[in-house]
Amino acid sequence: MPTFAPGQIVLVDWRDALPKEPNKLRPAIVVEDALLFDPAYPNLILVPLSDDADFAVADLALAIDPTPENGCTKRCYALSHCVTTNSKNRVQPTPSRVLPEQLHAIRRQIAVAIGVE
Repeated sequence: MPTFAPGQIVLVDWRDALPKEPNKLRPAIVVEDALLFDPAYPNLILVPLSDDADFAVADLALAIDPTPENGCTKRCYALSHCVTTNSKNRVQPTPSRVLPEQLHAIRRQIAVAIGVE
């Protein structure tokens, strides 16, 4: 099974979703702390990416502009309020990643969304 790192952009197969859930192969960002979970743990904590600004809640989404490191072709949004856990069997690694400060901002938004901050 591939290994995944915090801040890595991955592709997730959500094609069997229910209505109002993501329902396609789409990118997401690994947001879990790799030190908390054994590599054999079968799931990943992810935040989906969307290029649709209508899904982005102003204080709970981070705009990500294209860079060589993230591999994005246009502005997209890390939907921090849509944090989810998925089976690693649904996830394909990519060499792309967000910057450490972007990962930190996404994690803070998750904390706000769940009422920790």
